[in-house]
Amino acid sequence: MQITSPAFQDGEHIPEQYSRAGEDKNPPLQISGVPANARSLVLMMEDPDATRGLFTHWIVFNLDPRLTRIEEGRIPMRAEQGMNGWGRTGYGGPQPPSGDHRYFFRLQALDSRLELPAGSARDQIERATRGHVIETAVLMGRYAASREAMSGTR
Repeated sequence: MQITSPAFQDGEHIPEQYSRAGEDKNPPLQISGVPANARSLVLMMEDPDATRGLFTHWIVFNLDPRLTRIEEGRIPMRAEQGMNGWGRTGYGGPQPPSGDHRYFFRLQALDSRLELPAGSARDQIERATRGHVIETAVLMGRYAASREAMSGTR
């Protein structure tokens, strides 16, 4: 299974339009090689370099396993979004206070759908996926703090 983006290559910088300083919309993503026995997909965007530890920027679950792409700024039909680190559902783009951070788009193929409501917390989703992950794919992008953020003038 593979997750890629036409907006940036694995390990490259995420374009500003997908950050909180830009248009704060999710980048386009492409999905391939999903196992035939997958019943749903879960996507999490996480920043392990955040000051207080792992920060969740986006959670989308119960994605159709036949899905081959997620359009820029859109959520696929019938998918649910979980709670991000800001305490709201939906995408929240990169905005590190300092330095260059890594952002991991982690896609998991599951052997079941998640019986969870929209707005579920990350820990609820992780508990529900335990024992149901068939395969995982990861895309990593980088984003650096702006000079204004680092100098505190923002």
